[in-house]
Amino acid sequence: MTFVVRVDENFHYMDASYRQTLGEFDTSEAALAAAKKLVDDYLDATHTPGMTADALLASYRMFGEDPFIIAADISAPDVDFSAWEYAPARCDEICLNR
Repeated sequence: MTFVVRVDENFHYMDASYRQTLGEFDTSEAALAAAKKLVDDYLDATHTPGMTADALLASYRMFGEDPFIIAADISAPDVDFSAWEYAPARCDEICLNR
């Protein structure tokens, strides 16, 4: 079974013309790891010393990429992942550990 990671841009909210495909993955776990990595990469690159988790999250929600996962086989369930739910906890972790 194939899982596809699609990516919307938060800066162009609700504009599907900016939607891209990150890739196709053989397992839901691989697709989930890729989606999380995309969010983590943005947060890691954007974080600056002394930045608060709230400021980092605000930046992500304005300018970051919003990946989501769909199963290529319509009989399979989509993978339950929300970057907007994942990002706040990661912002807290990043800002506490740096």
